[in-house]
Amino acid sequence: MARARRLFRTRAVGHAGTLDPFATGLLVLVFGGATRLARWAARHPKTYLARIRLGVTTATDDRTGEVLAVTTPPEWPRRAAIEEALQRLSGPQAQRPPAYSAKRVAGERSYRAARRGALVEPPAAEVTVHSIALLAWEPPVVTVRTTVSSGTYIRALGRDLGVQLGVGAHVAELRREMVGDWRVEDATPLERLSGSEPLLSPRALVADLPEVPLEPEESAAVRHGRDVARPDSTEGEAALLADGRLVAVARAVPGGWHPVVVLADGVEPEA
Repeated sequence: MARARRLFRTRAVGHAGTLDPFATGLLVLVFGGATRLARWAARHPKTYLARIRLGVTTATDDRTGEVLAVTTPPEWPRRAAIEEALQRLSGPQAQRPPAYSAKRVAGERSYRAARRGALVEPPAAEVTVHSIALLAWEPPVVTVRTTVSSGTYIRALGRDLGVQLGVGAHVAELRREMVGDWRVEDATPLERLSGSEPLLSPRALVADLPEVPLEPEESAAVRHGRDVARPDSTEGEAALLADGRLVAVARAVPGGWHPVVVLADGVEPEA
């Protein structure tokens, strides 16, 4: 983030979902006024490639944590048993985040409490594992590709796979391959970032929202935070556009749209 601030000469830099320190892969950066749209981009599903080490549980549910237990079974689970366990982990579910996470417990980040030795158990959160496929089983390492909803911890998914199989587990390697339609192979590696890369339109950050074209007088009103009258407005949110440019993100209200986030004139944000 600090490197991006220097290269693009702006203090306003955000992201559409951070990466764990041990993980690699795609990090979507947003600049300038588009930082206010980051929470919409962060809602996109994310795809990961993960290598899960069975038989070893750690305090952080990844390779960086203190080893809590080691299990070497007489025989490792068969591939069919792993596929069945993965199937049970797919779909909507209440997932317990790792103790070492950014979730708040009693007003404090859980990782901070865990680091000082406090017993931490963040409350479960509703997440969705859209898909999870077994790519390889090379005992004791399981390789999977999974697409999940925002807020899903792959470390917790690996931990829970170990519980399902009765041997414990942690995530040894993790790579984010996609955020929504953005792919890691299309991204610029951090070490090659120059600050001269063309930035995407802010509309790309909310590409999943329906468009509502504005007349010139409506655009002026929206920029001052006023509602747009639309008798046929539906529920949910929409992208308000003037001459093809994103002016605001709005939510439906009776008889129209109410701007939630308004972009300033001439803003050129995004990722």
